[in-house]
Amino acid sequence: MLNEVFPALPYPACSLSSKGSIRDSRNIRVMSRTWDASTVDLRVTAVLVRRMNIATTRSASKSSLSLPNILTYARIAAVPIVVGCIYAQSILDGPLWLRWVAVIIFIAAGVTDYLDGYYARIWNQQSAFGRMLDPIADKLLVASCLLMLAADGIIHGWALWAAIVILCREILVSGLREYLAALRVSVPVTKLAKWKTTVQLVAIGFLLAGEAGDMVVPVVTQIGLLLLWASALVTIYTGYDYFRAGIHHLIKEDEA
Repeated sequence: MLNEVFPALPYPACSLSSKGSIRDSRNIRVMSRTWDASTVDLRVTAVLVRRMNIATTRSASKSSLSLPNILTYARIAAVPIVVGCIYAQSILDGPLWLRWVAVIIFIAAGVTDYLDGYYARIWNQQSAFGRMLDPIADKLLVASCLLMLAADGIIHGWALWAAIVILCREILVSGLREYLAALRVSVPVTKLAKWKTTVQLVAIGFLLAGEAGDMVVPVVTQIGLLLLWASALVTIYTGYDYFRAGIHHLIKEDEA
């Protein structure tokens, strides 16, 4: 170690016949111990730096530009594109292929709803920002598509009540989450609520196809309306479940 650090350092010759050489030998041993300790310190410093880099990487991975959050951004960006395609086809009498464009983009947006949570879990990139933005993206996508389908006339008559139930439930749950967040109470998403969202997305996908889908399979719109009613029924149950949990926390807050 000494030769690597100070290659030109002259070391006095050691001889057992001289007291001075014995003293020099002891000095060399002390210097060797000092450099050994320095080596240990350097190794400890390297470990600390490596741990700091890992911690910094983890913090960066949970930033707003992590892959799960980018997928959520993409889902929000898909909203105006889907709405624009349906508006151009139904309101402006555009070609039917615009509906297929809307369906493809909607399906891609629905897939990101699964992928952002999946990658956040396996890569340990779960963040408060992502938990806040993910349900907002879902609600924007579902609500905007339901409104456009109602304006298009695909959702009409009694089916409008299914859309109203879904929208009212989303507003109710959003209000509860906002109030309970002020109390530092989290409302976790249940598995049934996730299945409800999946059925909603599938139903809206069928309804977006609309006339274009009916030209391929005549019952596409009817399947979409049936799934919309099924999701509305599940929505009522999950909405009541969230409301009951929220009321429980509100009563405890008033009693406190």
